[in-house]
Amino acid sequence: MKFPAPVSVQWIAQLIGAELAGNTEGIATGINEIHKVEPGDLVFVDHPKYYNKCLHSEASFIIINQKTDCPEGKALLIVDKPFEAYQTIVRHFRPFKPAVKPVSDSATIGEGTYIAPNVYIGHEVSIGKNCFIAPNVSILDYCIIGDNVIIQAGTVIGSDAFYYNTKKDREVWYKKMESCGRVVIENDVEIGAGCTIDRGVSHDTRIGRGSKLDNMVHIGHDTVLGANCLLAAQVGIAGATTLGNGVILWGQVGVSKTLTIEDNVVVLAQSGVGGTLEKGKVYFGSPCEEAGIKKRELVWVKRIPEIWERIKSLK
Repeated sequence: MKFPAPVSVQWIAQLIGAELAGNTEGIATGINEIHKVEPGDLVFVDHPKYYNKCLHSEASFIIINQKTDCPEGKALLIVDKPFEAYQTIVRHFRPFKPAVKPVSDSATIGEGTYIAPNVYIGHEVSIGKNCFIAPNVSILDYCIIGDNVIIQAGTVIGSDAFYYNTKKDREVWYKKMESCGRVVIENDVEIGAGCTIDRGVSHDTRIGRGSKLDNMVHIGHDTVLGANCLLAAQVGIAGATTLGNGVILWGQVGVSKTLTIEDNVVVLAQSGVGGTLEKGKVYFGSPCEEAGIKKRELVWVKRIPEIWERIKSLK
C-alpha cells in the first residue's frame, strides 16, 4: 500500500510508539509485506528467523522487536509488538468505512458499462468503459477494473487475503493481518461465475490484459497473472505467485504459494504445482513434471502387477 503522500519516519515512530534508530530523517512512501517490499517501504518482523531477510530486503524501514545493527541508510522502529504496530499503520491509512448503499458515491464507472441488479461496488472503486458486471457481483473497496471487462454472476473481487500472523504461544494462534492491498483487473479480461480474487495483503493482486477465467476459480493474495492467461474451472492459486504471459491451467490445477510459472506453460488437469515451471513446456501430475515424462511413469506404474508376477515366477 502506498501512502497518499510520503510521511516522515519520525511521524510513523510517534504513531506506533517506537524507538527510532538509524536513518531518523527518512521518508516512507508505503507499507508492505516481505514478499513485495520496495525501496521506501515499511515492513515488520517479529521473529529472529526472519530478521536477516527483512534487514537486507528492499525495505527502507523495519519495524522490529529487538535492537540490532541497522544497515546503512535504513531505519529501525523498535517496538514490543511489531505486528500490532503494522496493524495500527494500516488502520490509520485504510480505516474501515461502512457501506450505506449498493454503489458507493466514491466509485467511478466508465461510459457504456452495464451494472446488473444486486451488484455491490465499494468505496474508491474504479470501473472502466464498456464493462459487463452480472448480478450478485461484489467489487470491494479500492479495486480497479479496466475497460471491456466481463464479470459473471456471484464473483467476489477484493476479498481479504488469507494471511495471518502465527504465534503458537498464545490462545488464538492465528491473528488476522489487515488487508490494505488492491485487486487490479486489466483491460479485456473475462472472469467467470463464482470466482474469488483476494486483494493483496499490502500490494496488488493483478489479472493481466486479455486473460480469461472460467467458473469457480480462486486467486490468492498478491498473485500476478500475465497477459492472455487461460484458467479453467476450479483452478486454485495460492498467494504471491507469479504467472507469465500465455499460461494455461486446465481444470482443478492447484498452485502453491510464492512460485513462478513462466511464459506459455500449459499445466494439464488435476495437476499440483509445487515449484517454478520453465517456460514453453507442458506439465502434468502431482507433483507435476513434464507431461511426457509423467505419462511414461504412469505406463510403468500400470505394469507393476505384471512385473511382480514375473518376479514371483522366477523363484
